[in-house]
Amino acid sequence: MYSQPLFLQTLSRFAVVLPARYDLEEALSELTKSVTAVLGLSGSGVTLAEEGQLRFVTAVSEASGELERNQEEHQAGPCRDAYESGRVVRVTDVRLESARWPEFSAAATRLVVAGVAGIPMRLADQIIGAVNLYSHEPRQWSDGDVAVAGVLADVATSYVVNASKLRQQEQLSEQLQEALESRVVIEQAKGITAQQNAVTIDAAYQLMRRHARNNNASLRVVAEAIVAVGLEV
Repeated sequence: MYSQPLFLQTLSRFAVVLPARYDLEEALSELTKSVTAVLGLSGSGVTLAEEGQLRFVTAVSEASGELERNQEEHQAGPCRDAYESGRVVRVTDVRLESARWPEFSAAATRLVVAGVAGIPMRLADQIIGAVNLYSHEPRQWSDGDVAVAGVLADVATSYVVNASKLRQQEQLSEQLQEALESRVVIEQAKGITAQQNAVTIDAAYQLMRRHARNNNASLRVVAEAIVAVGLEV
């Protein structure tokens, strides 16, 4: 049975953090701790898809971390099935599933983990990973358990998507800044070259372009050399 007060506190806390700048791995780590506490688990973890392969991101407890790495190594297990099918995978006692997932079942037996559930992280029609739940005892995963885990998996998905958008915005800003800086130094170099050669700004620009082509260099590199070290073209 899940803890409703902890669940509501978790949603409130992460709703506040999401609009702010954050470290994705730290945010997902904090979320898995909350999932573990809310559902009374022995551990939980997150794996994300990268070119069709699941990659371990974070886990609560050494045992759940080892099981996450086991699924990454063998690309087999409840979370892999959840990712591929897009459906929740509920396993009451994974130690009895050696025929289905031999490596994972053996690792779970060694680590004393029985109940396992894989919750797909869904973005529209795309599955981007899975949130994975672990219990030392066999567990009949209730619809309530799955509903709560699904909401928290949606929160995790929001964090991944938002972090991606923030990074795209940062990359665009960096590109715009680089373009601006390039334009500034080129304009400076055009003025210097025009003065050195007693030509118009347009003619100076053509001299710089010709020098760049002849020396297999970018126009910005030539401009920076003109401004910084007095290159004459």
